[in-house]
Amino acid sequence: MACVSKPELIKLQKTLKTDHAIGQKFGVSRQAIHQFRLKYGIKANTAKNKERDLKIICSYKKGKSIQEISQELDLSYSHIYRIIDKNSALRRKKK
Repeated sequence: MACVSKPELIKLQKTLKTDHAIGQKFGVSRQAIHQFRLKYGIKANTAKNKERDLKIICSYKKGKSIQEISQELDLSYSHIYRIIDKNSALRRKKK
């Protein structure tokens, strides 16, 4: 397995963002990178997810389509739906 140093992992996390993308660069699984993060005590890039989720919900409320939101944020349709489904009251109002 490729060994990723702590400074290198921190740098890659800022540029590539996800464990999956970092794993692809080194030819290892997402889980292997996750284990390195745990070993080094590096937190995942999830802090910005709340801001992103709020942006998705606001865009959806304003009438943007799932496709538009997906393209804007470079996320899959299913991921957008999952985020919106977290806020089930919003989905019920939209229907």
